[in-house]
Amino acid sequence: MTTEASPQALREALHHVGYIADEALATTLWLAGSLQRPLLLEGDAGVGKTALAQALAQAEGRRLVRLQCFEGLDLAQAAYEWNYGRQLLAIRLQEGHDGGPREADLFAREYLLQRPLLQAIASDEPCVLLIDEIDRADEAFEAFLLEVLADWQITVPELGTIRARHVPRAVLTSNGTRELSDALRRRCLYHWLDYPTLAREIAIVRSTLPDAEGALVEQAVAFVQRLRREDLGKTPGVAESLDFVRALHRLGHTRLPDEPAALAHVLACLLKTREDRFQFGPERLLQVLEGRKAGGDGVAVKSAVPAP
Repeated sequence: MTTEASPQALREALHHVGYIADEALATTLWLAGSLQRPLLLEGDAGVGKTALAQALAQAEGRRLVRLQCFEGLDLAQAAYEWNYGRQLLAIRLQEGHDGGPREADLFAREYLLQRPLLQAIASDEPCVLLIDEIDRADEAFEAFLLEVLADWQITVPELGTIRARHVPRAVLTSNGTRELSDALRRRCLYHWLDYPTLAREIAIVRSTLPDAEGALVEQAVAFVQRLRREDLGKTPGVAESLDFVRALHRLGHTRLPDEPAALAHVLACLLKTREDRFQFGPERLLQVLEGRKAGGDGVAVKSAVPAP
């Protein structure tokens, strides 16, 4: 069964490559492909937005083309620019030969440097286009992007309009650092990606780290989920959960340590700011640990985890 067959087929394909998607996410992603529309994913940093595009490319056997957005991103960095070095070399080589090269010869495709957007448009094979952290780019770039997302084409003045041979599977991610335009949102399907539930996050960690002991995974993930409810400057995401369990496993732990001193050694995997790190001294850390003991999370987790 191909991933185009149904949302469930796509969900299973993503699971096969290690990405545990819930039904709502898999359905929205499938619809984006079926309708040939970009998918806009919003959510906090670390919830798995970028990882979804990477998993989609792997699941469908497509090349991943990634555009990392940042403030000041322009056309030359995102779409194309001319290889001025090669053009200048061609001019010098042709000096004295029939008046030198013609302008049309200097602005041929062979002198065009393809950046991520044009790479995706001009690709000979279907690909996944990841436009990562679109909220970091400015509104001028967003306006240029509308042509690409609406018509799957890029206009190069010297060459004309280059149209996509295969419509890319486009995924845009945003951390919400600025509000995106209504025009961009209209061109996309939308999904808010939240932190995973306890059961889903346990399934993610088990899938990624199959050698880690079951009790360790359940207790460590439950600990991270409680930590997310604290007043933190940087909330740990799924990547931090994976690092946390991986570190504990490599240190030889089969269960979450009960002593704050032992746990403090691996807090570097979860707490990523000075303020967060120093507010969790032994006493505060013990309170979070006692939440596990009092609530019996290790037992509750086992009964609450469904098959992924």
